[in-house]
Amino acid sequence: MTNARAVDPTHRTVVSYIDKSRDFYQARGYANPYRWAHYADVPFAPLVQPLAQSVVTLVTTAMPLPDTCADTHELRTVFSMPSATPPTALATLGLFWDRDATHTDDLDSFFPIHRLEAFARARRIGRLAARLHGVPTEYSQRKTIEHDAPEILRRCQQDGTHAALLVAL
Repeated sequence: MTNARAVDPTHRTVVSYIDKSRDFYQARGYANPYRWAHYADVPFAPLVQPLAQSVVTLVTTAMPLPDTCADTHELRTVFSMPSATPPTALATLGLFWDRDATHTDDLDSFFPIHRLEAFARARRIGRLAARLHGVPTEYSQRKTIEHDAPEILRRCQQDGTHAALLVAL
């Protein structure tokens, strides 16, 4: 007796998000098919020093909680917060993630600030940068490339950051 399962060759076992996204936009009448971002030259660089000597920050796609912002426009803009007083929660509503498989009730499950603090105490990283950052999802490659990414880079350079842990929802 074998444990092998019979495989139905007509049943797809892989979900093609590229195809799914193209079909979604085409069904809504968009003139241009959806194109996924891709880059021949990846804008990352190796560390020039050991991680144990590096200044590290977090960058998230979650948003500040609505009651912490002066107006709702601030919810969808690049933001920074002091690493000395990290948030106890971040807003994730309206973002698309697999709610059947996980939740965002535990901040450290998608914004591991307490783990990085422990790594700093254990000297696995040099220290946390002065600020942590957020780039709330806008689904605009152009805005990300032309505005948000350069703004995050500018803020990281101001803080003397050597490494950024990017955590997307």
